[in-house]
Amino acid sequence: QVQLVESGGGLVQAGGSLRLSCAASGSIVSINDMGWYRQAPGKQRELVARIPSGGDTNYADSVKGRFTISRDNAKNTVSLQMNSLKPEDTAVYYCNAHINNGRYLGLYWGQGTQVTVSS
Repeated sequence: QVQLVESGGGLVQAGGSLRLSCAASGSIVSINDMGWYRQAPGKQRELVARIPSGGDTNYADSVKGRFTISRDNAKNTVSLQMNSLKPEDTAVYYCNAHINNGRYLGLYWGQGTQVTVSS
């Protein structure tokens, strides 16, 4: 069984910073791409940033220049450094990853962590 667990959410004032982390554990043979999504109340879940196992990252236009995604392959973790936060960044943030568990390549999601940016 594979699990993704996020941490690092919270309440911050506009202009502040937060760092989210996500750790994958369980039966992991390899991890392909990893990413962060978010869902604000009444809105659809949207991509924030993705990072492949090798290659270029990609970001939503709304966070380019403010957010940075990174991963530590040795620790099976992915992080999201969020700077210059805006009230419109308020959402539940989810990490996901395509993980080879030894039987198949599955898409796994974390439980989500709340980020609230006050104006």
